[in-house]
Amino acid sequence: MHYNYLVVGAGLFGATFANKMKENGKTCLVIDKRENAAGNIFTEDVAGIQVHKYGAHIFHTSNREIWNYVNQFAEFNHYINSPIASYKDELYNMPFNMNTFSKMWGIKKPAEAKEIIAKQIADLGIDEPKNLEEQALSLVGTDVYEKLVKGYTEKQWGRDCKELPAFIIKRLPLRFTYDNNYFNDPYQGIPKGGYTSMVENMLQGTPVMLGTEYKQFLAENEEAGDKKITFDKVVYTGMIDEYFDYCLGELEYRSLRFEEEFIKGEENYQGNAVVNYTEREVPYTRIIEHKHFNFGKQPDTVITREYPATWKKGDEPYYPVNNEKNDSLFAEYKKLAEKEKNVLFGGRLGQYKYYDMDKVIEAAMQMCKEELEASV
Repeated sequence: MHYNYLVVGAGLFGATFANKMKENGKTCLVIDKRENAAGNIFTEDVAGIQVHKYGAHIFHTSNREIWNYVNQFAEFNHYINSPIASYKDELYNMPFNMNTFSKMWGIKKPAEAKEIIAKQIADLGIDEPKNLEEQALSLVGTDVYEKLVKGYTEKQWGRDCKELPAFIIKRLPLRFTYDNNYFNDPYQGIPKGGYTSMVENMLQGTPVMLGTEYKQFLAENEEAGDKKITFDKVVYTGMIDEYFDYCLGELEYRSLRFEEEFIKGEENYQGNAVVNYTEREVPYTRIIEHKHFNFGKQPDTVITREYPATWKKGDEPYYPVNNEKNDSLFAEYKKLAEKEKNVLFGGRLGQYKYYDMDKVIEAAMQMCKEELEASV
């Protein structure tokens, strides 16, 4: 069999690329090392509840074209992301808004909140932030930082905020309205049947080989002789440093560990899909109760505690660590990638960049467009 493209990775980038290319008369074979499609947005049905196996994923976008595109493959509900932050015995609304400030300081008016925050920032006297702690304090003041930023951030990054560079936090939005909607995007929701079903619909009509690691596939394919699969180009969505056998060194990633618990007879464990735990002393960053993503009324529930972890080889990489050192190393890998004949690198790992889901789709569509234009 001959294909125009071998797509490595059946996540959102690979699925979008394969779908759009099929739409334009090109053929793709998709392979993935996991036993399931959908990558990190994989959802699994557990007692009628769509469980987000690799962390909470809420689709949101301001791009009407992208919204219309995903709605071809799934019916989306009207879920609005409104997480709760738990600090010791206190609960606060996220993002930082008037509900947060009212609870924190016993005030009602935006002017009062602005005055308190401005005074705290002025009292600190930070002119040029030297680290993440100083940067965050200069943006939101002492109370919001200590209760809602410090511990959570230190858990996420695995180190003290004073040891983290200031540029990691460019802004911390403060909203002076009583609005708990985390995202500003007009289009927001979650597929009613889960993301796995959505991605499988995107891949309909495209051959997919699961449980298939790229380099093993190449080796076995080479051994197949006359029966081997041929393709013109590769679209690689795995780790770019792994592709090159870490020849320039390892890029840094943050990983996650998930502790899933099925609670029989508990209809409603925490009353919200996402509760963040912002104290450093609590080892997990959040608890997800999956049924609330789809307004479930099942008699049981499933929760997941999410623990950040330092990535090491063999672990699943979730977030690139985009600091100066890693971005510089990635730039060197990118030079190698540009020399690779007939290999395209895409997605969060292939491009070493944090992408929201809509931006992943947008980037895959752009790659398709460039490929189609080049083939004319």
